[in-house]
Amino acid sequence: MTSYLYSQDGAPAGFYTGKFIYDMKGNPVGQINGTHVHKLSGGYVGELEGDMIFDKRMGNLGNIGHSGNPGNAGSPGNPGNRGNRGYTGYKEVFEDLLGAGD
Repeated sequence: MTSYLYSQDGAPAGFYTGKFIYDMKGNPVGQINGTHVHKLSGGYVGELEGDMIFDKRMGNLGNIGHSGNPGNAGSPGNPGNRGNRGYTGYKEVFEDLLGAGD
């Protein structure tokens, strides 16, 4: 099952299925280990809460190692903007998955 991930302003940022996270074009960008979100290379990024990824200032939970590349999942379609959820007190960090290092 595909679950969408959103930015703070409510725009769809990506999606996940199983343990892998993808951008909206279907490119793999990260992995989920429980509620911990990591880059494909294994570096810790933040925590999955609902349909967003936040930096909850939990420190560096380490590197879980490269998961391998699951390949392109294809575009899941655009679910539309779900609206701003307001400030949670934590920084939304989906964009950190798209950075260099993978």
